[in-house]
Amino acid sequence: MQEWKWDVFNSDYLENTIKRCRERNIILPTFEQLKNPQSIPSNILEKLKKIDFQDTHPLNLFRINWRNNPIDKGIGDINYFEIPPEITGVKARIIGLVGKHFPTGAHKVGATYGCLAPYLATGRFNPEYHKAVWPSTGNYCRGGVFNSNLLAVDSVAILPEEMSQERFDWLRERAEEVFATPGCESNVKEIYDKCHELEAKSDKYFIFNQFDQFGNPVWHYEITGSNIEELFNSVKKGDQRLSGYVSATGSAGTIGAGDYLRKINPLLKITATEALQCPTLLLNGYGGHRIEGIGDKHIPWVHNVKNTDTVAAIDDLDTLKVLRLFNEKNGQEVLAKMGISETTLKKLPLLGISSICNLLASIKLAKYYEFNENDIIFTIFTDSVEMYNSRLDEMNNELGEYTELHANVDLNASIFKQGTDNFKELSYYDKKAIHNLKYFTWVEQQGKDVDELNQQWYNEDYWDERFSIVPEWDKKISEFNNAVGLL
Repeated sequence: MQEWKWDVFNSDYLENTIKRCRERNIILPTFEQLKNPQSIPSNILEKLKKIDFQDTHPLNLFRINWRNNPIDKGIGDINYFEIPPEITGVKARIIGLVGKHFPTGAHKVGATYGCLAPYLATGRFNPEYHKAVWPSTGNYCRGGVFNSNLLAVDSVAILPEEMSQERFDWLRERAEEVFATPGCESNVKEIYDKCHELEAKSDKYFIFNQFDQFGNPVWHYEITGSNIEELFNSVKKGDQRLSGYVSATGSAGTIGAGDYLRKINPLLKITATEALQCPTLLLNGYGGHRIEGIGDKHIPWVHNVKNTDTVAAIDDLDTLKVLRLFNEKNGQEVLAKMGISETTLKKLPLLGISSICNLLASIKLAKYYEFNENDIIFTIFTDSVEMYNSRLDEMNNELGEYTELHANVDLNASIFKQGTDNFKELSYYDKKAIHNLKYFTWVEQQGKDVDELNQQWYNEDYWDERFSIVPEWDKKISEFNNAVGLL
């Protein structure tokens, strides 16, 4: 892995970072500690109970895991939510890891730590000089800004101008600079263009591009993947199988957990989901859409396309209708009349727009392969409705009050009638066609090496080498913490 040769670093950067962390009481958690938070030193775990999840406190770096207990603020069980079959309409179990209880209220903060921490611990980033730039279509820049705040690093957020108001309000309170680029969720190239503009302006701008930074999928491989494995072993009954994993492609970080899960069950079906209005994987298509947080019109450099089995394209209108169904009073009442428990109803707001997209894609996957009670599909509920209350207000203003009739129509048309349309099982050459799209973004536009592009497809060790780097990173993080001297 050329990008992580340990003898290539700046000793001045490293000394600056060590000094800064010592002065500001910053300890970097290892990937192992985020994977198994019970291994975090007990004195840190006790201190966390007195710190709010959203506080800009350096110990909140240890909360970048799936097991934060929102009741006592300690470390608990893995946060997950199983959607009952009365709602999904399928026999297979659909279980989502819940991202709401991460700092920032979304799981993307994990990917940003996976990108930033190795640079800090190995002297590749100078917090005294550089500004951390977080190009994003939503939650990634929020996570990056949050981690930058915790680490006392100047931060820059870049995201499309049509993202939700909640995101911009939060960012403008915390980031040194916020840039709204033209377009919507699909307009990723405009984000890259802004990055190039900043780099040309000053070498202070240090780009942490989630779409080509391997720390992004590595974090999910190591932490999300292993947590799903543990959760599966605790919830399965009898001969139930780990049958499916569903993730919106986005920056191809979260779908990296599928590479881990494939090793547990080689027959696992990994589904990449995207918006029907921008069917890049399904049809090499393009367009704008309203499923915030998933990014489109290109294939991320860090996406192991060869390990993706199927593609599901979800109509963005369906995600918005289900958002209303799960959160409006009349929607909840219709579900209650169906016999949905009060406990489940209270948890439905845990699903934001992209989470609902993952849910609907999971339903398509279950129907396509005719999964039954012995099949378990895991997915990710990335963030909650808290990111989208402005969208609910917009729909109420535009469409009027959400009635019982609306709720019944949306339940049937947007959930129960999800079918196997706009769903594709990928052949070898289907996958290769998707992989080849990387050339136009990454080689022609972004200057990547075509030889490495070919390695991604033909070298069987390429992806394993990248996903196996965590022990080296943890060793460097431990050495860094020892030099800081706070443990």
